[in-house]
Formats: sequence, C-alpha cells, structure tokens
Amino acid sequence: MRRGLLLAALLALAGCRVDVVVDLTLAEDGTGELVVAATADADVVEQVPGLAEDLRVEDAVAAGWTVDGPTATDTGGLTITLRHAVSSAEEASNLLASLGPPFVDVRLTRTSDGDATTTELSGQLVLENGFDSFADSDLLSAAGGTPFAADLDATTPEQSMSVQLRTTLPGDIEETTGTDVEGVLEWSAPLDGSALDLTTSTVQRPGPTWASILSVTALVLLGAWLVLAGAFLVSVARVRRRRARRRGLDEESARRLEELGERS
Repeated sequence: MRRGLLLAALLALAGCRVDVVVDLTLAEDGTGELVVAATADADVVEQVPGLAEDLRVEDAVAAGWTVDGPTATDTGGLTITLRHAVSSAEEASNLLASLGPPFVDVRLTRTSDGDATTTELSGQLVLENGFDSFADSDLLSAAGGTPFAADLDATTPEQSMSVQLRTTLPGDIEETTGTDVEGVLEWSAPLDGSALDLTTSTVQRPGPTWASILSVTALVLLGAWLVLAGAFLVSVARVRRRRARRRGLDEESARRLEELGERS
C-alpha cells in the first residue's frame, strides 16, 4: 500500500489544521533541493499530547529524506520539515510524485538547444476525491472505507488543510500559471475537487564571458578611434585650406605691390 508524505501527515493529524509548503529549488546546473514543511496548529498538540513522540519518519529517512523535527512553533503547534537533495530533473519528478495528492502527474524536464537550456514544469494540483484521494484502493479496502472517517465527517479538506507549491527555477520565465513573487513561483492547491495547471517554462541563456566582454570593448575602442581619426583628418584638411587661402592672399598682395612699383 502506497502512502504519500502528505497522507502520513494528514492521518497523523486527522481532523486538525495542517498547512503544507513544498519548496523546489533548482540551480543553473539542474541540481537543487526539495523541501516539504508541514505545520499543525496548537489544537493538535492539545488533542494529541504525545503526537511528537508518535510520529514515525523511518520510511522517509530510508528513502533519503533528512528530517528536522517535529519541533514546537511559537503558537503552540508542531512543525516537521523534510529535505531531499535533487541531482536531476528526473529525480525531482520522482520526488514530487512520491508526495501523492494533490500532486498529480507533476513532472520536471530540462532540454538544451544550442546555448539555451529550457526547464519545464507540468502537471496539476488536484484533490479529486476529497480525503479519499490520500489513500489507494488497497488501503480503503483494508480499512473498510476512509480511515478516520468519523473524525473527518465534520470537516472538508479546504477547512482542515492547505498545500502550497513554490519553485525557484533557473533562467528567465517564459510562461507560467503561478504567481511570481520576486523570482519564486507560487501555487496554492485547490482542495475542492477542481484542478490547477502547473504549466511553466524558463530558459537559461549564456551570459557575457570574458572573451565577449573583451570583444565588445575592442569594438567600442575601434569605433572611438575611427571617430577620433576622422575628426583629426577633417581638422587637418581645414587647416590646410586656411593656409592655402592665406598663401593665395599673400601672393596676390605681393603681385599688386610689384605692379605699383613698376608704375612708379
């Protein structure tokens, strides 16, 4: 029976408020980190005093996750954070798939075309069958229905939890359905059965290198030299014309003086 990380958190805190933030960060080389943080409010701690000791994270650790917590929050609740290094887009896709609903067919791909590298995010955030979405058919069959159904009858997913996805992807954003918050793309999962599309793409283009900087600098200097050389040639031509006019005037004056001398 497969259970996602969100399912484990939900069932442990059934009927109480749980807020989950999934944060995926990728560097320019496609590596990065996936962080899942789940926070329960103070009512949980009050209703289940031994919750912190009862949480089991052995499976997550065995799957390569680093677990921080559970630790108390300033408001009396509990928070637990799971981290997993990402070595490739394929691994990021597998990790996102392991979270289970509301992450449905979420995939990350990276392709290169010449000097440009495109990172694409696809998939949906959707909780199609309410709380039943967190359990597979084997679990539902074994439990005879939705686990903790009596506790969950009085609430809905929208009332008892929230799920937010945040991604920081390398390159310039070409398209996205998310909200751009200073370079971080954010989505809030709808938990009422509707679906939210995650289609996003970013493109990395090569930045300036020392060779390109020197090349541009050389072109600028060459242009400046040509302008200065042109100005110098124009200035020399003007000086020569002025001198020629002066020589012409001097010769004309001498000729006239000579004519006057001959007449006298």
